[in-house]
Amino acid sequence: MTQRVLRPFDPLDFSAADVAAPYPIYRHYREKDPVHRGRTSLDGRATWYVFRYDDVTRVLSHPHYGHEAARFLPGIPLECETLRRMVGNWLVFMDPPRHGQLRSLLAASFSARAVAELRSRMVEIAHDLIADIGQRPTLDLVDDFAAPLPVLVISELLGTGRDNRTWLRERALSLQEASSGRARDYRQAETAATALTDFFRWEARRRRRDPTDDLITALVKAGECGSLTDDEIIATCVHLLTAGHETTTNLIAKSVLALLRNPGALGELRAHPELLPSTVDELVRYDCPVQMVTRWAYQDDVLRGRDIREGDDVVLVLGSANRDPLVFTAPDELRPRRRSGRHCGFGGGIHRCLGAALARAEAEIAIAVLFECLPGLRLTDVPVQFAEDMVFHGPRHLVLGTCGGSADV
Repeated sequence: MTQRVLRPFDPLDFSAADVAAPYPIYRHYREKDPVHRGRTSLDGRATWYVFRYDDVTRVLSHPHYGHEAARFLPGIPLECETLRRMVGNWLVFMDPPRHGQLRSLLAASFSARAVAELRSRMVEIAHDLIADIGQRPTLDLVDDFAAPLPVLVISELLGTGRDNRTWLRERALSLQEASSGRARDYRQAETAATALTDFFRWEARRRRRDPTDDLITALVKAGECGSLTDDEIIATCVHLLTAGHETTTNLIAKSVLALLRNPGALGELRAHPELLPSTVDELVRYDCPVQMVTRWAYQDDVLRGRDIREGDDVVLVLGSANRDPLVFTAPDELRPRRRSGRHCGFGGGIHRCLGAALARAEAEIAIAVLFECLPGLRLTDVPVQFAEDMVFHGPRHLVLGTCGGSADV
């Protein structure tokens, strides 16, 4: 049978070239074995990789599959007490009813109206970052722009100020190292979790003394009403920091890279700037910032003829689903006018990305400001360096030429 002749799919076996361009590999498995059994875990659980759009979206919304923290925590060493407590209180690792209760507390801060009110400030932040680049002939898009922009935006929402942006990003990346990628550094993650716990505990205490109009104050007020514990307040702040900046960093960096590699699409966007919202949605489909998400089977199920057993890991390959030709015409082409709203680049079901509207707005603003203020932005001969991570997927460094510097901003 097909599955016997295919090499087991394992993102940890990807070469640097595979990480940078995984879509041919996805296509191979999507065509040959769309619900593919990977390697069995040490405790005997099967890991399934799901490649087709219909199967991915079914699992995302099906109550037989969940994402409860109890399945993730055993992988974290017992001595990492702060990290385990923090992750256990993250929204992404909650099932109903707890998930719905916390999400409802946060929803207003990430609504379309809240994002619209924040747009002018996001534009200011983007222009300030371009001004900091000055007249340099090259920039590292990640370090100089794509990373600091979402950190500053989420800091604006939380109310932590811009002075801590580098410190917060470094610790957020340390936490990420423990949840994805090839080398899991739990000691570094525990150190980061402890530092961030202390930081946000102090911020919460400050809001109790002097409430302001920010998200930390809103969480503190929910705590005073009995809706959240102190641990949940702190964990939620950290989760919003990590989820709110790294995915958007990757979205911005990969969007600019895709546009520069597809001059026809970039030219169409420049000629018709009203296409920016649909272009950003298409960019999310074309090369989504989160390539894979995991769900756990809570009951036996059958998926495309394969027997999924209770307790199995089911890895949904969002990047493959978004290029399924049964759903998207010419899926490997970047088309600014495509109506790609059906994509699953922001996940789906109850765990659909809470900050999707914010991420879209940041990407729209980033693209508009970059190509307006740096009209000569171009690729260079410096190879793009991708992080060795097939979950939070994106360049670690992306050196671009500015053709002599910036325009007036």
